[in-house]
Order: sequence, then structure tokens, then C-alpha cells
Amino acid sequence: MISRRRILQHGTLLGAAATLGPVAWGSPTPTYLPAVPGRPVPGPSGFGSESTAEEVTAGMDHSGRTALVTGCNSGLGLETMRVLALRGAHVIGAARNMEKAEAACDSVEGHTTPLVVELTDLDGIVATAEQVQSMDIPLDMLILNAGIMAYPDLEIVNGVERQFAINHLGHFLLTEHLLTPVRRASAGRVVVVSSGAHRWAKPYGIDFDNLDGSKSYDPFAAYGQSKTANGLFSRELARRLADGSATSNSLHPGVIETNLGRFLPPRDEAAEASRRRRLKTIPQGSATSCYVATNPGLAGVTGFYFSDCTMAVPADFMQDDEKAKRLWQVSEELTAGYRA
Repeated sequence: MISRRRILQHGTLLGAAATLGPVAWGSPTPTYLPAVPGRPVPGPSGFGSESTAEEVTAGMDHSGRTALVTGCNSGLGLETMRVLALRGAHVIGAARNMEKAEAACDSVEGHTTPLVVELTDLDGIVATAEQVQSMDIPLDMLILNAGIMAYPDLEIVNGVERQFAINHLGHFLLTEHLLTPVRRASAGRVVVVSSGAHRWAKPYGIDFDNLDGSKSYDPFAAYGQSKTANGLFSRELARRLADGSATSNSLHPGVIETNLGRFLPPRDEAAEASRRRRLKTIPQGSATSCYVATNPGLAGVTGFYFSDCTMAVPADFMQDDEKAKRLWQVSEELTAGYRA
């Protein structure tokens, strides 16, 4: 059960999230250093919270490049796929089933290929990755966008609670199996959609002793934990790609009205009105993903967290390299037998 107090608390958080600038997610001074020392630090982008995905990619030609976008069937994933295809990229649109993937791909103009990625099906993830590898093409952009939020009831999937399984673990396994085509690209980029709501996982970010939620389960804290995992995974991946063969960055897309919020409890009238005034549109919410995936100024930039197309500062626990290494180790253990 979710109490009225929890509803009001998280309704307030969601409303506040839309008003905070990129640095406000962390300390007042940017201190988030790249996971790979010596690599470039991103400068001002010229874009902001109201920029759209089309605007941040204006004038670009990505013909001959390939992107894979998970969660392509609606919301941010569909808009990200549409804009990348509009700019000439071949987009592999991944959804939970082929019907959804085909419908999404058919709805946009350009070169698209539908693919199934059910993030709770580890065997299916491996099979899908093998399909991509059989295409024998470099993967220039791997955009890990799919996810669920505030799942109301505890459900254990692949040894962990459902949000952690879908938002992090399935994407971890998919990425591990696709690193070869990502490395084959001239400048492969892994883009991980995290969230400013990673702060809901306070005080420690990830409770490694309760990944299955059996000791306690709160839908919002569990979502925050999974989004913290997204950021730590991206950071550790950047460290492991220190040879410069590819980059990895994570991001907060903003507060957007999409299917992601279908499990959120109702808010009181005042909280709902405040939230709606601060919502981003889907084209605005997709902008940071497209910016991080395509902007030429981010060549070689890796190990960072972005918001509103700008370097941002997450919570301290999402900058913890030891925690990032432990997460990677635990993720390998949880996917043992399925790993590349």
C-alpha cells in the first residue's frame, strides 16, 4: 500500500524536479569528474530545457550510421527513433514484442528495422544481440531508453526486483553483448537514460543486500535505485572503454508525460497543477538523448551525466567509482551463463 503521505511526498518531488537546473541535482558547484581522467570535459551546448530533439540535431546528416533504441514504441524512445531516422540514420527500434516494434518503425519516415528486446528475458536478450551482430554493421549509437517506474507491488525477476531487472540488468546484458559492434564504429556512443529521480534512492544509492526487495520495498526508492544503477553502470562502462574505442554517458531527460508514469498514484489538485506547468513535451524530453548521441562537440567525452543538454551533477552516490565497480561485478554474477 502507498500512503497519502508517500503520494504527496513524491508528487512534490516530481514537481520540483522540473524546476531544477542541471547542477541543482547535485552540489551547487560542478564536481562530477569523468570516469576516465584526461578525457575531454563537455563545454556549453547552446541548448536548454526547451530545446527539442529536432533542434539539437538540426543540419546533421547521419546517413551510413546505425542506432539501436530500446523502448522505441512510445514516448521518448519513439521520438528519439523518429528524429535519428529523420537525420538519415538506420535505426533499429527495439520493443517488448514484434507487433509493437513493427508499428513504431512503420510510423516514422526513414530507414528502420524492428527488433524484440524483452528486458526480463535473458535468453531473448542474447538472441537479439546475436541478430544485431549478424547484420555485420558497426553500431554507432546504443541508446538504452526503455524502463518502468514506481511499480506498485514487489515482483522478483531474475533474482532482483522488477524495476532493477528491467531498467538496469537487462540493459547491462544487452550492452555487454553489443560492445563488439559498438567498438567497430568510428566513434561508438552508449547513451544511458537515467533520471534525476535517482535521488529517491537516498541515502546510499544502491542497497546491495536488498536487490530483490525482500527486506523492504518502496516503489519510489526502488525506481531511484534502478536509475542510480543506470548512472553507475554508464560510469564504469566509460572507465572500461578507456582505450577510446567508444564512449558512455548517462542523462536525465526531464519530467515528461509518457507511459512511464502509468503506475504513479494520483496527486492532489494543487500538486498536479504545479507538475503540469513544469512538464516538458516529448520532443523536449528526447533532446538530451539525441544531443548526447549525436553532437560533434561530445567526441571523446565519456563518463558524464547530462540534463537539459548540459553536463549535470548527480548525487554523490552516483559518482562513487567503488560502488560502480561493485555493481558491475554483481550484474555479472546475476547474468552468469548469459554473458558474452
